[in-house]
Amino acid sequence: MLTVNAFSLSLGDKTLIKALSFEIANGQVLSIMGPSGIGKSSLLHFLSGSLSPNLTTTGEAFLNDEALHTKAIQDRKAGLLQQMPLLFPHMSIIENLLFAIPADINKPARIAMAQNALQKLGIPDKANALPKALSGGQQARVALLRTLLSKPDFLLLDEPFSKLDPALRRDVRTFVLNEIRQANIPALLVTHDPEDAKAMEGERLELGKQNS
Repeated sequence: MLTVNAFSLSLGDKTLIKALSFEIANGQVLSIMGPSGIGKSSLLHFLSGSLSPNLTTTGEAFLNDEALHTKAIQDRKAGLLQQMPLLFPHMSIIENLLFAIPADINKPARIAMAQNALQKLGIPDKANALPKALSGGQQARVALLRTLLSKPDFLLLDEPFSKLDPALRRDVRTFVLNEIRQANIPALLVTHDPEDAKAMEGERLELGKQNS
């Protein structure tokens, strides 16, 4: 379970988020909505340990009762999925997947994991293709599985569907939710689109209302 207690975020004298608290169970998605500039993405950076030093925060974050907010970024084991897939353009699809798999797993097992991911994606014939050879929806799916192959303890989703056309958005949302449930980890989504939140079938918080 991912827990945030009394999280507040300020930029100079301006309070963006005040005393936000929530819990996310394993396999569930909490959707955070609100206007631009209110601090939604900064909340994700707080959880991942990559928050800008220009911002001031108070509050605590815990994963399974273990403090996250006091850990170094490399020790938090957060998975991050953003608007753009951010696949390495010079690496093949299977190389992109292999890059994410922890190095302490032996090579044959790592290759098998990457090949299984390609089968799940339905693109085993694209193993040696470059990302530019894939559609937007395929790239989004590869990016998600690459993130999950890194074995994160929780997942942060920063507008991951916003660059997809409506038909692809529906398919990729379903794929993402199913993979989160299979991985059985808590996930936090920030989005402007109510349909994104609805598709994740979890609770929703609206920061503008929460702070009013």
